[in-house]
Amino acid sequence: MRASAPLLSAVVLFSASLWGCGGGGGGATPAPIQTAAPTVATSAAQNGAIIVSLASTTSGAIIYYTLDGSAPGATSQVYQAPFLVASNLTVKAMAMSPSSKSSNITSQAFSPNIPSGALVWSDEFTNSTGANAGPNPHVWTYDTGNSGFGNNELENYCAWGASASPCDTANPNAYEDTGGLLHIVARRPATSVYTSARLKSQGLFSFMYGRIEARMKLPEGQGLWSAFWLLGNNIVTISWPACGELDVMEHIDGSNPQNEGFDWVQGSIHGTGLETGIQYHPSGFSATAWHTYGMIWSKGEIQYYVDDPANPYATFNAATQPGTWPFDAGPQFILLNLAVGGSWPGSPDGATPFPSEVQVDYVRVYTN
Repeated sequence: MRASAPLLSAVVLFSASLWGCGGGGGGATPAPIQTAAPTVATSAAQNGAIIVSLASTTSGAIIYYTLDGSAPGATSQVYQAPFLVASNLTVKAMAMSPSSKSSNITSQAFSPNIPSGALVWSDEFTNSTGANAGPNPHVWTYDTGNSGFGNNELENYCAWGASASPCDTANPNAYEDTGGLLHIVARRPATSVYTSARLKSQGLFSFMYGRIEARMKLPEGQGLWSAFWLLGNNIVTISWPACGELDVMEHIDGSNPQNEGFDWVQGSIHGTGLETGIQYHPSGFSATAWHTYGMIWSKGEIQYYVDDPANPYATFNAATQPGTWPFDAGPQFILLNLAVGGSWPGSPDGATPFPSEVQVDYVRVYTN
């Protein structure tokens, strides 16, 4: 699922000058004020894992950080979102702002000592309200509009609660039911008008390394494109594809000629000069049945699997891939969506069912 470029424009607020006025009679100019060092805040995830947030009290400061123990600098990852810590590591961070000296380095070591295979974060889409409800706003935000998203797509993406036409609060495109399922629904409210939803954890939650999976049930129909994928937090500073894209699962209609006559899903990786994917299509596979789609993310390696993490169907290694490998640079955020039409897989036809929906039982992250 290609990212639209850019998904989000970086907004950097520059602080007012922090230089003092020189005293009368040619007094010395005061030294610049030092940027406030980043603070580290944590919240509990699951089974000993934590979510780390960084902040500086200096207005407009940019925070640079590392997770490998090295000293951060202006070429390090820019902090964009809280990130999961589920392994033993040291976070080092510094802040920089215009007209101020760089901050001191903040360093904090974490030793959760979590065993491999432990569940460390999840969204189970639990809804106890007694009625359909919006996805957790502390985890999910949305891409919205009908910009085509880099693929000439036809859908209007609608957020939960969006009421501007063609979005409709009475017929939401993303909601949690009372049975613990997330629904992402493509609708056709009028001739040649399509609505759907694209959820993302951008700015709210991200992670680096581990095993992520989602149990999903997918729709079939010409022009429908389901996807479960990730993008680098640094998309706001270096754009796509340099930020890296990990497509855990993409699916289009099994009857589409582009599918060669059989039903399949695909796992792909994208970066600068790097674009490759592998199909999964064992005999009898049907995307309309419940399956667990997963990725094992290790330093220098990406693996994809369906249902069984011990049996990956695709392995991509930094040492053997062309182009620039971006997947060891920093955390990524999660996306779930159902696109309609576009250059790939083509427009819906008269047989495409509307409404059509992706159902998601859970999204989970484990240690590996």
